[in-house]
Amino acid sequence: MNANQTRKKVTIALFVATFLAAIEGTIVSTAMPSITGELQGIQQYSWIISIYLLATVITTPVYGKLSDLYGRKKIFIIGALIFLAGSMLSGVAQSMNQLIMFRALQGLGAGALTTIPYTIIGDLYPYEQRAKVQGWMSSIWGIAGISGPLFGGLLVDYISWRAIFYMNLPFGIVAIYLLSTSLRETLEKKKRHIDYPGIITFTIAMFSFLYAMTLIRDADGGNGGKLTISVLFGVAVLFFVIFARIEKRSPEPIIPFQLFRNPIISMANLSSFLLCVINVVIIFYLPLWIQGVYGKPATYSGLAMIPLSVAWPLGSILAGNWIAKKGLRFISVAGSCFLFVSSIGFAFMTASTSIVLFIIYTFLAGLSFGLSLTSITVAVSSAVGWELRGSAVASNNFIRTLGQTIGITVFGLLLHTGQADRIEATVLAGSLHTIFIWVAVLSVFVVFVSIGMPKIKQPEQQQRNAS
Repeated sequence: MNANQTRKKVTIALFVATFLAAIEGTIVSTAMPSITGELQGIQQYSWIISIYLLATVITTPVYGKLSDLYGRKKIFIIGALIFLAGSMLSGVAQSMNQLIMFRALQGLGAGALTTIPYTIIGDLYPYEQRAKVQGWMSSIWGIAGISGPLFGGLLVDYISWRAIFYMNLPFGIVAIYLLSTSLRETLEKKKRHIDYPGIITFTIAMFSFLYAMTLIRDADGGNGGKLTISVLFGVAVLFFVIFARIEKRSPEPIIPFQLFRNPIISMANLSSFLLCVINVVIIFYLPLWIQGVYGKPATYSGLAMIPLSVAWPLGSILAGNWIAKKGLRFISVAGSCFLFVSSIGFAFMTASTSIVLFIIYTFLAGLSFGLSLTSITVAVSSAVGWELRGSAVASNNFIRTLGQTIGITVFGLLLHTGQADRIEATVLAGSLHTIFIWVAVLSVFVVFVSIGMPKIKQPEQQQRNAS
């Protein structure tokens, strides 16, 4: 088997794994009414999704560093097996508590599926080809966004909600087989140091922080809830400080702080954070505008969001094809400008704004995410050498998820719908208008960060800049 055939098999395996991780968020949300109906746990509704995201966020940088130490293939296979075990157990869960526990296990494996594929693509392909392949890989998230609700609905209606977990098994096994038989890695044989204190303190700090953010989103204003949130934030700060001290002394830190001295990675992470704050607001609140302000049904709001789901993979593919010709900074600036235009459009929407304009703004937003996030992925994976690439990509993915978590929580505090038992269109429109104005302000910062992005002249030589 020649090198090109081997590389194609590895790439297919990575695409399959990425799709499984990407579709997990949308396909499960579609099945939630059926799940809570059978398992009798409507009060634990949000935890089915939240616990999965918590576990994924916490393990993302850990998998990135372990892949730098022990090789991409070994760590990917371990993560994929954990993910598949969690999927199988979730499918046989007999109670909500069991399902929450098994979803946590699934999330512990998903951290590998969301990070290592991008790292392997960075290893396999030279700069010009890497941009195209990572563009296609980024488009998978848009495809998953379109197909997830539809596919999930079909499985729930015609088979069972348990099938949405079982479907991961055959695809995951194929991905593991292709990668294990096709990817060849050569590692220097030496004793490896695992930063266990760093992993433990980081896990405690991140869990406390993200759990506190979840409670803020769901809090009812009680004093007991406020005290719990305050204690959790205090624990998070304490363990973040301890974690930082440990990482400075560790010979193999989970999150190498030297990465953040690299201006390309620092600017890319800042841009990723802002983009993902905006991204989660647009994805969650635009359907609310359609249903609550325009008064349209849920199906209509789903159709109105299709332009975003189509434009996102389109932008990713265009970015992959243009990066080598026009440069990363050009693509990033173009994406940020599209985002600014769409954000201004959302900020000035009213109940009488044409649905055609709404679709145009939504399409531009999707195009901007595809262009910007793909160019950032290529920049991060090209900014360092092999031994830091896993950590660099993982840190960027971690920043993105953190941005979404903070975004949905902070802007959720600004959302008002009127009466507790029904939505008042005027009240909702006013609060969404305020939210979209803040989104427009953040998009201005994204433009300036994109303009300030350092130019990668010799992408494969960036290791020197990170050390």
